[in-house]
Amino acid sequence: MIVLDASVLIAHLDERDVHHERAETQLLDVAEHALAASPLTVAEVLAGPAAVGRLDRASAALRDLGLEEVPLGHDAGARLANLRAGTGLKLPDCCVLLAAQDAEARAIVTFDDRLAQAAHALGFQQQ
Repeated sequence: MIVLDASVLIAHLDERDVHHERAETQLLDVAEHALAASPLTVAEVLAGPAAVGRLDRASAALRDLGLEEVPLGHDAGARLANLRAGTGLKLPDCCVLLAAQDAEARAIVTFDDRLAQAAHALGFQQQ
């Protein structure tokens, strides 16, 4: 399982995004693995398309990737608080880390350097 950050998914969906080609390359590199994201990450990714009436199209693109949502567990609040306190990251990034932990992911794909460093410190590979 590979957990994706919003930065990668947003770039994938927007051909005009400066990181679009990089996102496409990253997604091709992990195509043989199951892909996942936290519900908050999915909401982050879909907010822009929803604002311009393209929610259905963006949702379909995520389904085409085979993206699974990793549900927040009953203890998510406390675990997110610990991740926030321990890493100094914002809660959306902590949701990526929590999803990776809960999915027992092997790696996290992100374009965010701080998130990548925290993921590495927690034992996740970078793709």
